[in-house]
Amino acid sequence: MTGSTTPSGHSPSPQHPNPTSVVRLGIPGGPEVTHRDVAANGARFHIAELGDGPLVLLLHGFPQFWWTWRHQLVALADAGFRAVAMDLRGVGGSDRTPRGYDPAGLALDITGVVRSLGEPDAALVGHDLGGYLAWTAAAMRPKLVRRLAVSSMPHPRRWRSAMLGDVRQSRAGSYIWGFQRPWVPERQLTADDGALVGRLLHDWSGPRLLDDEAVTAYRRAMCIPSTAHCSVEPYRWLVRSLARPDGIQFYRRMKRPVRVPTLHLHGSLDPVMRTRSAAGSGQYVEAPYRWRLFDGLGHFPHEEDPVAFSTELINWLKDPEPDR
Repeated sequence: MTGSTTPSGHSPSPQHPNPTSVVRLGIPGGPEVTHRDVAANGARFHIAELGDGPLVLLLHGFPQFWWTWRHQLVALADAGFRAVAMDLRGVGGSDRTPRGYDPAGLALDITGVVRSLGEPDAALVGHDLGGYLAWTAAAMRPKLVRRLAVSSMPHPRRWRSAMLGDVRQSRAGSYIWGFQRPWVPERQLTADDGALVGRLLHDWSGPRLLDDEAVTAYRRAMCIPSTAHCSVEPYRWLVRSLARPDGIQFYRRMKRPVRVPTLHLHGSLDPVMRTRSAAGSGQYVEAPYRWRLFDGLGHFPHEEDPVAFSTELINWLKDPEPDR
């Protein structure tokens, strides 16, 4: 998908209508999506749903919300799946709670949504932070995860070692260190109608930029009150807990291997998560593991080339015996 976003990342200045109208969008030129709220893990979560069949639960990353999966919702539904994209806690149409932004808690949100949807299990598909949480959910609640597909994010233990031990990865992920400051990141993300969101989307993409409609949607969603704060809280936990008992315990729990078939997707031009950082994640999977590198794509392969991404994902989901 090629867009006309300017080098500064600016697109037409968003307005601020009712949050529901910001989040409960349709799919341009596509079928009508069902929007509803489900209760899980002590909170309310907004989901967008399309199709019938085995459940595929889609988990967005930063700085986006469920709409990042609009292309995959249609493709998965057409392929015979029940495709559901959820807004993570604190983002989009989901509850903005004062606590609950550690990865273990957020992973329980995800598996709780699977249960609330009345399904025995789901194939989890996660991008960026959503990928980190998908890795976590697969390790913590393996019976609820049928398959795992992760884009643009290494396994949590691989992420930790790369951020702490690789100077180039630490520099590439410098925005995470910047999020540790109190209140400043929130103000930066919402200033000028979310202009920073537009710049990040531009800078993190490959040559195929996100179009103006997408950039505007993400800028508007970030400006919903409290969203910016809730969006950076998981990253604050990831850094501040590194030397704390709760963080040490979490990474010990993540030694538990993933025992479901795993598809790992990555853009070769991803500037914030280096290919070298992501590629070592197979050591944590004791099941068929498939690595797919998309040449010429950046941090958002599912939006930069949705056809290639969806084709790879669906072929793998339909493969009864995915090999290594």
